[in-house]
Amino acid sequence: MLIIDRATRDAIVEHARRDHPDEACGVVAGPAGSDRPARHVPMLNAAMSPTFYEFDSADLLRLYREMDDHDEEPVVIYHSHTATEAYPSRTDISLAQEPGAHYVLVSTRDGAHQSGPVDFRSFRIVDGEVSEEEVTVVERYPDDSVDDVSPTQKAAD
Repeated sequence: MLIIDRATRDAIVEHARRDHPDEACGVVAGPAGSDRPARHVPMLNAAMSPTFYEFDSADLLRLYREMDDHDEEPVVIYHSHTATEAYPSRTDISLAQEPGAHYVLVSTRDGAHQSGPVDFRSFRIVDGEVSEEEVTVVERYPDDSVDDVSPTQKAAD
């Protein structure tokens, strides 16, 4: 299950909307071993394509060095689909190289790039096998504050 704070989820959706009609892509880094998305890093789609995304290799190298320096790892790797459902394509599956990451897809099709609900889904992709997982959005993580933790809610919007 992916547990993600609302601000990060909203930032991913905003990035997908902003880059539409091209696919958006990015990473959410988190403390190594925590499985906790903490730092949103929107990336440039070097392919600048509505049907394909590609991280700029120099930007990606810088990001991985930065994550190493801060004892972080990619917890979420995300991109958008602009005309299809939020489900990994064959290309997405073949490019998935982080078995511990949550692969989030956001669909901005059918006007979702302007407003309204988007299809926001998360998958684990290991050795070419795709399994969808539940997404729970929290206002903040339980250990961020001992008081006033908002109840979780399913990421259907």
